[in-house]
Amino acid sequence: MSKVCINIAWPYANGKIHLGHVAGSLLPPDIFSRYNRLAGNEVLMVGGSDQHGTPITVTAEKEHTTPQAVAERYHEINKMAIEDLGIEYSLFNKTYCKTHYDVVQKLFLDLLGNGYLYTKQTDQYYCADCGRFLPDRYVEGVCPTCGAVDVRSDQCDSCGTTFEPGDLKEPHCIQCGNVPEVRQTEHFFLKLSAFRERLLDYISDKDYWRSNVKTFTQNWLNEGLNDRAITRDMSWGVPVPVDGWDGKVIYVWFDAVIGYLSASIEYSNIIGRPDYWKEFWQDPEVKHYYFIGKDNIPFHSIIWPAILMGEGGLNLPYDIPANEYLMFGGGKLSKSRGGAIDVPSVLKKYDADLVRYYLSINMPDTHDSEFSWEDFKIKVNNELVSDLGNYYHRCLSFTQKNFGTIPSSAPAEESAEVMEKIGSTFKEYSEFLSKCDFKKALKSVMDLAHFANKYFDSSKPWALVKSDKDACGNVMNTNLRIVKALAVMSWPFMPRSSEKIWEYLGIGGTIEECGYGGLTAPLPAGTRMPEPVPVYKKVEFEDEKEKVHKAPAAEPGISGPFADFRKLDLRAGTIVSVQDHPDADKLYLLNVDIGEESPRQIVAGLKAYYPREKMLGRKVLVVSNLKPAKLRGIMSSGMLLAADDEDIGGNAVLLLTPSKEVPNGTKFSSGMDSSSSCIEYKDFQKAVLKVSTVRDGVFVAGSRKLEPAEGCPLRAAAVFDGEETVLLSDGNGSIATVDSEIKDGAGVR
Repeated sequence: MSKVCINIAWPYANGKIHLGHVAGSLLPPDIFSRYNRLAGNEVLMVGGSDQHGTPITVTAEKEHTTPQAVAERYHEINKMAIEDLGIEYSLFNKTYCKTHYDVVQKLFLDLLGNGYLYTKQTDQYYCADCGRFLPDRYVEGVCPTCGAVDVRSDQCDSCGTTFEPGDLKEPHCIQCGNVPEVRQTEHFFLKLSAFRERLLDYISDKDYWRSNVKTFTQNWLNEGLNDRAITRDMSWGVPVPVDGWDGKVIYVWFDAVIGYLSASIEYSNIIGRPDYWKEFWQDPEVKHYYFIGKDNIPFHSIIWPAILMGEGGLNLPYDIPANEYLMFGGGKLSKSRGGAIDVPSVLKKYDADLVRYYLSINMPDTHDSEFSWEDFKIKVNNELVSDLGNYYHRCLSFTQKNFGTIPSSAPAEESAEVMEKIGSTFKEYSEFLSKCDFKKALKSVMDLAHFANKYFDSSKPWALVKSDKDACGNVMNTNLRIVKALAVMSWPFMPRSSEKIWEYLGIGGTIEECGYGGLTAPLPAGTRMPEPVPVYKKVEFEDEKEKVHKAPAAEPGISGPFADFRKLDLRAGTIVSVQDHPDADKLYLLNVDIGEESPRQIVAGLKAYYPREKMLGRKVLVVSNLKPAKLRGIMSSGMLLAADDEDIGGNAVLLLTPSKEVPNGTKFSSGMDSSSSCIEYKDFQKAVLKVSTVRDGVFVAGSRKLEPAEGCPLRAAAVFDGEETVLLSDGNGSIATVDSEIKDGAGVR
């Protein structure tokens, strides 16, 4: 038995958690925890509510209440929502907690004593009327670049410009309306630059990290590390434990990551074993996993390891399986930006296991994924209910009705194929789960359910029971062993429905007690079975607002992927400027010339794959008719095309580029008439584009002959429609290509 420490990102307690939180960082660790528990490992899983920071103080002042009242209210709401989803923490803690304050202040003083903190004067807005320094969210004004009004003092959501104190035009305090002045204030800084070499050595063997996490971290370190302010002029937060620093608190980013340690200590105190946490944090054999969203990568792969190194004697992160974003209508689900689908509202209408299934099978593990109510209905009804749920019920109800108890097992040779299939599925499933590849693990379970339905149909028990009841009983025993295996392997994903199936088998105990060790154990013949009812119900919409608008209809007589491709307006362009996104460490803010009067502003999640100097001046292909959407608060009007082979075992993400020089604005339509009407991101996803090597005029991915193939580059992008393959080109000899090796069949996104 091994010990595993699972650490979960802390959602802000300024609103209800939404499905983006669940898909990104809350559900994956629960699946992983349950997998480890079934494997017999001892798990400590901690996280909680991040109760400090300006979002909470702003909410409190708007509501004319205290930050503590807001933080406690949403902590309880979110704790209940998490429990209702069946997510089981060892402790769902909160940062407004004495143990947390004590641990944060101790680490602060230890880092100070070890020489990793120092003080420095900085500029900040100060409101004389309110008598206080103002954090960025407390000052608004006019953007000096684009003229947008009511922008925050740190960035403009309209044009992406970032500001220093004093840059904003017509600044005003959001509380009293007066004009603030810029004053000097003193703060503590973490000497992050001192850890660069140690961090480079730390990540050198992390080849098992997801490529986006490893590459992004490597790029950050290659560019050098800047020291970061660790305190703030506020009253809400962990007080600075140094004399003369009243009115300042420890910055929330430093405070929150220490919550993993403080929650482990708090849990140890609650269970009456004060030193229990040391078994997980001081034993180098214990692996630490951090489940987060991609916007939190540097805090967990660079800053938190640096803090741990500065403290000494504590385990560093073993793996950081950061998920991408769950999108809705082309934009990220977000409390602060709107468009969120909160968990309490969803659970009023739909069973938690249905939600867990959909978010697991649609998990944004290596790519952003799109949430839609229409797709939710299709996947639940056509996969979960029709395949898995139907198999469960037909086996259990048939056996209970015709036998009443578990019938005798079949001879080993008769069930050999089934047991071999269960074994091979479990092997594949375990390999995926051990690497935090949850979507593929669940697919292997659903593949077993598909096999099970075919086995049931081929056995024809409804006929066999009339001619040879004993033989029928043998067949149904084998079917019930599949039911048992499916219930056990489904438990990490859909625990409550799996436990219900276990009860219908009548064999006693629990799935967790059985564990994977009992996965293929024989069923006890003669055990009485209770009458079952279906564990999954089909989704039916009552509210039309939950239905997603249909994509534009194809032209008469045209359908399929080519029709979907014709909706795309693809243009050649040149990247003319590259900036870091002011509110997202993984995103670039680009200006791309596609032959229009002014460059397009595009937000691209490519910082993990391309350094800034490799982006500037690059020729790219742009989806120019994608509906504009705000990404982390900044409007993006288009999308760059990139090849990605992660789904087929690779680790490359490469931008598509024209093989020959073409003017900006050149259409890449492969000779098909394309649309210029605005499309949703989900419309783009329907088009099938792949990149492959081309040998002797043959597109290797699918071995399809290309017409025309003359002048085709070694690696080319093509549009697929069944057996037809058409090169992605401008029709005049310039073909979409990539400039490095990539696995054949890499998809385009």
